[in-house]
Amino acid sequence: MAAVVRVVLAAMWLFSGVAAATAQAYPNKPVRIVVGFTAGGPTDAIARIVAQKLSDSLGHQFVVENIGGAGGNTAAGQVAHAAADGYTIMAISTGFVVNPSLYAKVPYDAVKDFAPVTLVAVSPNVVVVNPSVPAKTLPELIQLIRDNPGKYSFAGPGVGSTPHLGGELFRLAFKLDLVHVPFAGAGPAIQATVGGHTPIAFTALPPALPAVQAGQLRALGIAASERAAGMPDVPTFAEQGIKDQDADTLTGIVAPAGTPKEIVDLLYREIAKAVSQPDVKERLTALGFTPFANTPDEFGARIRLEMDKWGKVVRDAKLRIELLGAPVAP
Repeated sequence: MAAVVRVVLAAMWLFSGVAAATAQAYPNKPVRIVVGFTAGGPTDAIARIVAQKLSDSLGHQFVVENIGGAGGNTAAGQVAHAAADGYTIMAISTGFVVNPSLYAKVPYDAVKDFAPVTLVAVSPNVVVVNPSVPAKTLPELIQLIRDNPGKYSFAGPGVGSTPHLGGELFRLAFKLDLVHVPFAGAGPAIQATVGGHTPIAFTALPPALPAVQAGQLRALGIAASERAAGMPDVPTFAEQGIKDQDADTLTGIVAPAGTPKEIVDLLYREIAKAVSQPDVKERLTALGFTPFANTPDEFGARIRLEMDKWGKVVRDAKLRIELLGAPVAP
């Protein structure tokens, strides 16, 4: 029995030594941060901020690699099957948790195939209207749509995007006759609403901000628990008596499942340190995002929560994309 105990203790000592050595040696070569969208979008911009800070703090280059296609599915499938050594990680957006419900088939399991590292930043949805729309508040907008069945539609950046699903959540909650008009990105959706082609838009905050500031659009409500720094005068849904409508665009970091815990924890600590720095806060705020780092366990719980929430909206709205390559905006 004593011999067995000695063997077990020796194995535990050896394992802890290997784990410690793994963490101490990491990284010893460049690390890829995969982004499932083309360069220039918010996920890409945030990934590049993270890459710069990790390169500075850990002494090796963290390089952003853009792998577009199928709303992030192509990239997620590749990362899911990458070596679990910490040298391939991924910057994800909310589509990562929506797509398994939205698409007929995706090449990854958002829970089983990945090790959550941390959230990096969040940005709420906002409801904006063309100034010709008489509603000044969300309750007024709801009543206006009810009084004019078949008249109103809302613009959104692609089928299955967080703004689209936020609009569907709103439509379903109040049983509204409100049709989604998808556009190839947030920019075209905003321009269509500015031009009066669509009276309403559900959008992430960053692309709407310039048009609201210029008086080209009127913001009616922020779909978050708190007011947004970029639009401090715009009340939240909850402040207007509308509950359970939070719709955040999330950006976070995941690694392939099986990545050593020591590496995951190291990345979490360094990213959390980075997003607390004033220059990073300033850059994220300029993008319309709020810095928000949480632990790997907390991020994993948030991923599961978001999957359940948006999966129900997808099912209730009867949304489905049959082709893996069908476009979904980040």
